[in-house]
Amino acid sequence: MDELARLRAFVRAAELGSFSGAAREARLPPSSVSRAIAALEAELGAALFNRSTRKLHLTEVGFAFLDRARRVLAELDEARAVAADLNARPQGLLRLNVPSAFGRLHVMPFLPGFAAAWPDIRIDLTLSDSVVDIIDSGTDLAIRIGALEESRLIARKLAPHRRVLCAAPALLARHGPIATPDDLARLPHLLFALQPHDRWLLTDPDGHRHDMPLTGRLRLNDSEALLAAARAGLGAALLPFWVAGAALRAGELVRLLPDHQAMFWPGERFIWAVYPPKRVVPPKVRAFIDGFAAHLGAPPYWERDATPP
Repeated sequence: MDELARLRAFVRAAELGSFSGAAREARLPPSSVSRAIAALEAELGAALFNRSTRKLHLTEVGFAFLDRARRVLAELDEARAVAADLNARPQGLLRLNVPSAFGRLHVMPFLPGFAAAWPDIRIDLTLSDSVVDIIDSGTDLAIRIGALEESRLIARKLAPHRRVLCAAPALLARHGPIATPDDLARLPHLLFALQPHDRWLLTDPDGHRHDMPLTGRLRLNDSEALLAAARAGLGAALLPFWVAGAALRAGELVRLLPDHQAMFWPGERFIWAVYPPKRVVPPKVRAFIDGFAAHLGAPPYWERDATPP
């Protein structure tokens, strides 16, 4: 026997209290297990068992050695499991939880290619703006947007979550060009019901911040509805780039003050892939995260060429 086989024989003999029991389990002659234990004892220079006619009893050295031998074998088994998992073909049911608008605009277009690449993965997709408990709900992977709360979940950044000030060309034709933050006061503003206050925070290239109070007749609680209202010329809007990017590229919206950073509140925000803590990420989860991150790109595709020529 090699050294690892001798360790396994020792652990099973200690657990079963019998050389013959360990031998039967391993389908070996009892003499092979006896010789393996004897070789271990010779290497250690100490007896591991007190032998009697009825049962084996661990010595003090045996008890100490058993604890460490179990740890070594457990680490080895885990290393093998990791290697097997990394090699395994992604398969099985993948439960996804995704914010509604983001799911419709960006996850759904990704799914056909993903499904074709991984035919052994079945997908259960929930579109919801509620933050579900991933572990309690049995969710394998969630997409979350913004700032994450502290938790024991594992999170990977997929893309920055930036907002863009924009308005329809027809609205700007009626109210004139926007060259400074103060010019924004000439426009009607679309209000977002989920923001913490009715103002926009704009930061110029030199780091100076302008706090812009908002006035408007239309308040909405949905980003896609804000996009539709902005395209219709009902007011200027502060929209997620991932909502407004296509309209900007098509010329349906014009980006306002592109050299300014615009937001509702200070601090960086991101789009995240979030999943339960495990030593080994399931191949189906890893396949989706890696594929979706590559699909989004860096910078994400909605930010590329967002201003038409």
